[in-house]
Amino acid sequence: MSRIFVTGDTHRLMDIVKIDQFDREIGRELTCNDYLIILGDFGGIWTGKDIRGSKFPNDIYEFEDMLDFDEYPRKYWEKKPYTVLFVDGNHENHDALDMYPVEEWNGGKIHRIYKNTLHLMRGQVYTIAGKSFFTLGGAESTDKGWRTEGLSWWAREMPSVEEYEEAVTNLERHGGKVDYILTHCAPESTVCALNMKHMYYRSKNELTAFLDTIASTVDFKGWYFGHYHRDSDAGKYHMLYKRVLEL
Repeated sequence: MSRIFVTGDTHRLMDIVKIDQFDREIGRELTCNDYLIILGDFGGIWTGKDIRGSKFPNDIYEFEDMLDFDEYPRKYWEKKPYTVLFVDGNHENHDALDMYPVEEWNGGKIHRIYKNTLHLMRGQVYTIAGKSFFTLGGAESTDKGWRTEGLSWWAREMPSVEEYEEAVTNLERHGGKVDYILTHCAPESTVCALNMKHMYYRSKNELTAFLDTIASTVDFKGWYFGHYHRDSDAGKYHMLYKRVLEL
């Protein structure tokens, strides 16, 4: 029987201590029929060299050690015996992700990034190991004023009107009921419920408001999200960063 695990952001390979520990304790015993889900800020495709066939436009990165910048994450994740799934966060190269061919997988749309690694696209509902999962990645970067658009920040970090509409349509198609919801950021009300006053600056945007609507209209068993670099629980809502939980 397939096993499914969820964890928080990995930020390319900066936050993989939890993954290495997971592999030592459990991961190396799993197979391709088991799943590890990363809740945004995967960061494995940062330069987009593989899909673009070159480095960033205008060869912004000129140093030799940047030539394989995306190759290191590929080698790290492709050696995993299990299947890696991720929703996108705000710290992704969204332009590069959008260039991957769209495939149908387990009832929803995906981008196949590596041979064992799939990007779960926004507004989709998947059936995985007999359970239904609704996904809506993205988040608003609060540090974009210090970043460069197209280099370290992308406007596509926030869902489009079409993605919001597709989310609503797919949820209606499933009768407004799923087993699990996977996002990067949390509904506005959840940030407040967790008493994260120091994180209020990461809320109050159109996505967190939309997620509030989802929270009040969809029947679900558990909601899992990353983004806030903390581990906490509030009823059916689970914030993950360093934890790896089995569903």
